[in-house]
Amino acid sequence: MKKYTKLNTRNRKYPTTKKVVAVKMKIKKGDTVKLLSGKDKGKSGKVLRAFPKDRKVIVEGINVHKRHTRRIGNQSGRIVEKSLPVNVSNVAKVTN
Repeated sequence: MKKYTKLNTRNRKYPTTKKVVAVKMKIKKGDTVKLLSGKDKGKSGKVLRAFPKDRKVIVEGINVHKRHTRRIGNQSGRIVEKSLPVNVSNVAKVTN
């Protein structure tokens, strides 16, 4: 008997995703953090959201990407700046 079996993706009776256990993080919403690596290395900002299951945080003004939106009704198209999640291992808590 096989130890691990691949689930049939066509049969939806069985779950196709793994269970993810949330790990307690030391960085929480509202903390001030400094980025340790990446294109914004050295910048600091406030944590807006935390995702313990994914071990990621969204930091204000860090890892900002531009999203082009279409025209909807009377509104014209525009460019929206959005902060994307950063891995917790790439940020450090700043003490005040």
